[in-house]
Amino acid sequence: MPVARAFRWSISAASLAASAALALGGCMQTAGPVAMVQPRPDLDAMAYGAPQPVVVADGGGAISALRNSFASAPAPMPVGYAAPMAAPVHYEASYHLDAGDKLRVVVYGQEGLTNSYAIDAGGSITMPLIGAVPARGRTTAGLAGEIAARLRNGYIREPSVAVEIDTYRPFFILGEVSAPGQYPYVPNMTVESAVAIAGGFSPRAKRDVVTVTHSENGGAMRAVVPLGTPLAPGDTVFVGERWF
Repeated sequence: MPVARAFRWSISAASLAASAALALGGCMQTAGPVAMVQPRPDLDAMAYGAPQPVVVADGGGAISALRNSFASAPAPMPVGYAAPMAAPVHYEASYHLDAGDKLRVVVYGQEGLTNSYAIDAGGSITMPLIGAVPARGRTTAGLAGEIAARLRNGYIREPSVAVEIDTYRPFFILGEVSAPGQYPYVPNMTVESAVAIAGGFSPRAKRDVVTVTHSENGGAMRAVVPLGTPLAPGDTVFVGERWF
């Protein structure tokens, strides 16, 4: 009898152990994903505590669906960087001088000659020593060369001259604007900005096109142009009246 009881007890203990093992195995098989942290031996992680990469075991469910959604998402759009723009072209370089322009003439080392000069109605400036110098139709570089050539002729051995525009000659705007008249010119002006300077259109103004008269080298040219047309110093803008 004692032997039979011991044998039955050993069978029961073995059955319980097997059941526990099966239950534990089932729990481990159905457990959720396990996150494993991989050590990162690089210097950044050691010095600054950079976040460590995490490897997640794919156990299905929400994490698997999230991973698949990221895998199927489109790649990020590439970023484009514009190259630096070229330096703007100076308006003075190609501008032709005329009566009404005011210039700053610098003769290096000659304070008596360095001054501001206005181009008179005859198209010239008048300087000490060399008198009247024709300026109409010249560029600032061309006028500087002419002044240097005259100073070199018996006055200064090697003159160094620079000419820049101090104030452009004004433009005129007439017709159906709030305040017609004469206004200072600003580089890169358009017809539209000229109308704005003159207070805007009157209620009867024709607002799509205007007439611009441009004078150069003694000649004049007149054209009907849209509002975005550039203006030059000395131009005359005429805003007409609409018929309806």
